[in-house]
Amino acid sequence: MSWLDDLRGVDLNEPAEWPPWFVVVVSLLGCGLLIFGGWQFLLRDQRLSLDYEQAQEAELRQTYTIKKGMVVNLPAYQAQMVEIEEMLAELVQQLPDSSEVPSLLIAITEAGARRGLEFVVFDPQEEELGDFYSTLPILMEVRGGYHQLANFISDLAQMPRIVTVGDLEITADEQGTLTSSLVVKTYSYLSGGL
Repeated sequence: MSWLDDLRGVDLNEPAEWPPWFVVVVSLLGCGLLIFGGWQFLLRDQRLSLDYEQAQEAELRQTYTIKKGMVVNLPAYQAQMVEIEEMLAELVQQLPDSSEVPSLLIAITEAGARRGLEFVVFDPQEEELGDFYSTLPILMEVRGGYHQLANFISDLAQMPRIVTVGDLEITADEQGTLTSSLVVKTYSYLSGGL
């Protein structure tokens, strides 16, 4: 119990007369408070700032890696873009503008006539507008033999312009003559579309 007596006899205004164990305890408490205060007021904010900056660094590294990959592949992307533009130009050439449609209709009837088909019905319908092209469906009914019809459809597929055949129905009479009803669609480029 002597340390309790020593503690009661400590005069806080006279540190030179403090017992050695009390000086050690006060020093340890002072160091502990200094470390705790330094952590709370200096290091904790810096630690939070460090964590934020490390997260930013990771995000920037990821962005850098993505952009680096884009830069490395840029020549390939540019070459691919040129190739796509060439393909688009080639496809647009297969779409006549509206002034070329009458000549295309004449080419279709001439192809049928060359194959020996008789046109019973040749009825262009109302044009259907799309984003950058229009579709012109043509109802047709033709008479002729099987090979004549097949060669006519083959000729349509080989035209320099896009022409599709759909809704094909074929009936035959007693003599073997085929009557075919079909819808041929041709497309034209709308000049303000692309």
